[in-house]
Amino acid sequence: MTWIHKAPDTRRKLSILSKDSQYDLACSCGVRDDHRRRSQEDKWVYPVALPRGGRVFLFKTLMSNVCTNDCRYCPLRKGLDQPRCTIEPEELSRAFMRYYKAGKVMGLFLTSGVIRDPDTTMERINRTAAILRRQQFKGYVHLKVIPGASDTAIEDAVSLASAVSVNIETAGERHFRTLTRSKDYLRGIIRPITLISSLTSKGSRYRGVKQTTQFVVGAADETDEEIVKYMWGLYRRLGLSRVYFSAYQRGLGEPDLPGERSGLTNADILTREHRLYQVDWLIRRYGFTEDEIPYEENHNLSLSVDPKELWARRHPDFFPVDINRADRHALLRVPGFGPLTVKSILERRTDGQRIRSIGELGSHGKRLRRAERYVRF
Repeated sequence: MTWIHKAPDTRRKLSILSKDSQYDLACSCGVRDDHRRRSQEDKWVYPVALPRGGRVFLFKTLMSNVCTNDCRYCPLRKGLDQPRCTIEPEELSRAFMRYYKAGKVMGLFLTSGVIRDPDTTMERINRTAAILRRQQFKGYVHLKVIPGASDTAIEDAVSLASAVSVNIETAGERHFRTLTRSKDYLRGIIRPITLISSLTSKGSRYRGVKQTTQFVVGAADETDEEIVKYMWGLYRRLGLSRVYFSAYQRGLGEPDLPGERSGLTNADILTREHRLYQVDWLIRRYGFTEDEIPYEENHNLSLSVDPKELWARRHPDFFPVDINRADRHALLRVPGFGPLTVKSILERRTDGQRIRSIGELGSHGKRLRRAERYVRF
């Protein structure tokens, strides 16, 4: 392990720490890897997708890339020989405020490796946010909660943040044990998620704070069906604002990980991540339920057909949908129709207009052409 204890330059530390923050992709879904940097100079400025939609530039970095955990998929796990450094809360808050006042960023996304223990790390994360709040920064702050942190440290983070997250990493304790020997799934992951859910629930003091989480896809041997089952529970039972997915890239972890032996290419795992995001949209925006998601015989999503199209192929009795009479729920089941298209259809019908062809809905592109076989006029 190469230590950079005496790195005097904040910019040098941020160069290292922001580069290593690329492995935590929560909020970065749909952003191509080569577009996550705004420029070569501003390596810590990332365009990220927010829980309620939309995209904004955030100052995104690790507090430290030192880590006492042994997460077998993580290139920052303990025991590896690479440059390590830690930035102080005062340094980080000053750097952020310079960028914020210059109009380069709108908020902060702060995560970290584990420095000594979870609460030591949380103290530094929370102190950074507290400094910014004392300086009257009222904008967006996303804080990562370190697995195993105390209830007090967690509530402190929630009190300072716009959004918080604990990475769930995988679907269930059995799979989690294949990824790490140093963390406890129920106490370190599920308990904090449940606590944050309680602290931010409707009617609570911190009800405006959003909670998100992230699955590492493809490092363990869980199926997509298992991930979707957990995702459904996180939304329905614990009220999370958003679930994100990060494709495990082969070669970063230990050679005997299930993900290294799966036979899937990195491109396959990225497609798998994309399919899970499509399912997430079906559940959050299209009214699908967990038991309606179509899988292949291996309990994974198809790599060749998107899940909405596959559901339509397997339910020919549901189609064709009458575009001039069907309700919103039925229209959202049509491949090629998204919420905006359906809204436009319903508005036209409210105005007394009868739709006679797909071409009347706008540009007759590939997406809308998919819908033609599933509707009638």
